[in-house]
Amino acid sequence: MKRITLFMCLATGLLLTTGCTKTNKSSAQQTGEKTAFQTSGQWKPTTDVRADVAIVYGAGDRPNMTFEQRVQTWRDRGYTVHFMTGIAWGSYQDYFMGKWDGIDHFDEGQVNVKGDTIWHGRNVPYLVPSKTFLTYMKEKHIKRVIDAGIDAIFLEEPEFWAFSGYSEAFKREWQDYYGFEWRPQHESPENTYLSNKLKYHLYYRALEDVFTYAKEYGASKGMNVRCYVPTHTLVNYSSWQIVSPEASLASLPCVDGYIAQVWTGTSREKTYYDGLMKERVFENAFLEYGSMESMTRPTGRKMFFLTDPIEDLPRDWADYRKNYQATFAAQLLYPMIADYEVMPWPDRIYEGLYRTCATCDTKETIPRFYSTQMQVMVNSLNSMPISKNRVSGSHGIGVLMANSLMFQRFPVHGENRAANVEDENINLGAMQTMAASFEDPQLSSFYGQTLPLLKRGVPVSIVHIENVAFPETWKDIRVLIMSYSNMKPMEPEAHSHIAEWVKRGGVLVYCGRDDDAYQTVREWWNTDGNSYNAPSEHLFEQMGINPTASEGQYSYGKGTVYIIRHNPKEFVLTADDEAFVDIVKDMYEHRAKAGELLFKNSFHLERGQFDIIAVMDESVDNSPYIAKGSFIDLFDPKLPTLTEKQVQPGEQAYLLNINRVSDKRKPQTLATAARVSDEIIGKKSYTFVAKSPINTTNAMRVLLPAQPVSCKATNAQGETVDCQCEWDANSKTCFISFENDPDGITVELTW
Repeated sequence: MKRITLFMCLATGLLLTTGCTKTNKSSAQQTGEKTAFQTSGQWKPTTDVRADVAIVYGAGDRPNMTFEQRVQTWRDRGYTVHFMTGIAWGSYQDYFMGKWDGIDHFDEGQVNVKGDTIWHGRNVPYLVPSKTFLTYMKEKHIKRVIDAGIDAIFLEEPEFWAFSGYSEAFKREWQDYYGFEWRPQHESPENTYLSNKLKYHLYYRALEDVFTYAKEYGASKGMNVRCYVPTHTLVNYSSWQIVSPEASLASLPCVDGYIAQVWTGTSREKTYYDGLMKERVFENAFLEYGSMESMTRPTGRKMFFLTDPIEDLPRDWADYRKNYQATFAAQLLYPMIADYEVMPWPDRIYEGLYRTCATCDTKETIPRFYSTQMQVMVNSLNSMPISKNRVSGSHGIGVLMANSLMFQRFPVHGENRAANVEDENINLGAMQTMAASFEDPQLSSFYGQTLPLLKRGVPVSIVHIENVAFPETWKDIRVLIMSYSNMKPMEPEAHSHIAEWVKRGGVLVYCGRDDDAYQTVREWWNTDGNSYNAPSEHLFEQMGINPTASEGQYSYGKGTVYIIRHNPKEFVLTADDEAFVDIVKDMYEHRAKAGELLFKNSFHLERGQFDIIAVMDESVDNSPYIAKGSFIDLFDPKLPTLTEKQVQPGEQAYLLNINRVSDKRKPQTLATAARVSDEIIGKKSYTFVAKSPINTTNAMRVLLPAQPVSCKATNAQGETVDCQCEWDANSKTCFISFENDPDGITVELTW
């Protein structure tokens, strides 16, 4: 995840011939690798997170410490060690400055229209990934990592800025790929499209090449090396105007899975709804995680969901806490994902200084109440189960996405992050004039298809056009909403799969005027004997519908197509989404016959012993969600027991339901701000060891058969430590608190 705020999006589902070594699927589901964190530092008592995996970042040496020694500091503390580095940027100064092969490679940086290199840090440009650079990566970094005995490699953030594409290195790649001379992307929509399509290809090629080498070199040493891509979502990259391979990578045999890099910084990107642009963190996070989950659902690849207790931009601790809760709840509403990167960069979380309030300059390290709450949340993920339960609401509505969303994100003036960078680097009148002809502010054509339903409590799914050939993609989809106003199909074969689904009884709602400038880009629908004015014409023809059909309802086989001749951005840029929602509701209930389309302001999921609740504002009403039972509030560092929890609009709740705890006669730790191990259960005693970073306070809620008569806590040296112990007779739980110690605190309870 980024340390500075430069971001991008990806594009197309172009699939290339691959020489990747085939993934061993069973190895992609490793046991004991459920939770992880990434760190560029060595083990320290202040950052002993106690997840299963420490992902060590960067293969470089440090003063007085080699890479191998840094890895060993984590192994010595019992961690499985994986490796991560950037594929589009990183500490590769030896490459750029000519120390690796004697040649200066700064000309391989991404360059904007003014000829300025786009930097990620000092002497660290964003890269045009040349074949020479890939050789450097393999020989200098990947080989060393595998020689150190690491069998899981994460190459993060394959990113190409949409406003770049003017370097000599990129021009050379253009000539090789297209067979004709480079064309400036700002001169036409077609050039923009071709430029972004090439950017997509270059990082697809880069990952295929480096991962193939990693697997083959690992195999030569008797190792089964697994390869993962930590990446922002297609939603975020499209919004931030970045190009990256995304969904198509899931079809590469040498890609074992992903980390979904979703956190406050991505999810707080402002969106339009009801004519108002503002932050909608929970809703955005829900869609971001959904786009990643659906990306791998048909292929069975492993997916880690990431959250971050802070973010890259400096804020105050209250802001971080509020938005962390929103993103954390959103990720848990996907019960089919149960592997997590619990945090990136623990050094900055535990040791960084941030404002104590939004309007003051006073800064401090993470407050004790927040570190305790965060560690309770993080440690709960170690026991978070996969569940067959579904989030509350009417299921079966999918929204189609394509990698080509990233190809159409032409940098225009605006308030988003990418535009701010663009304002500094690209300010040409001709570009602005052209951009205005296909403007899609804040990715509103995507949000126009999703937010009107999500805000009404409908848990819309994401469907990737790159995955429509997989039968699993269509499981449970009753109504598919799609538009080619903001993306285009990369291959005609996708239409045959969509048409076949409709023919079998699916209901398709197509939204679009088909009037954007990209409709006429030279692509498959208007070349090689095809003469369609828009790709939708080809799709409609597949289903026996007039290619230029007007708005209305049409039949094909057992299914239905409803064409809405409005671009979906119109549903959110104004307070006028009722007609769209009414059509979807009618199609869902009467054509798909999927039951009543229920509207509400909340989501609720029972997941094992956990309850996750989110209540939205700007919804059908402002009523709170009221949960009744016997709960532990996991968002409260004091871990209170409750018989009722009210969740207000704009808020979320994370509860442990004591009534659903299995074998309640068994002594067990229900909630804890430390990792518990070495449990011993006697006839009238329960002993365990709790480990967590120093300078944090542990809070625990322990289930016991009777009130304890003794509660003793000792450190690794056998010394007694202060320990708070309070019994709650109603829940039969004991609240315990003491100062954490990475060497472990042994707790002995007797009754």
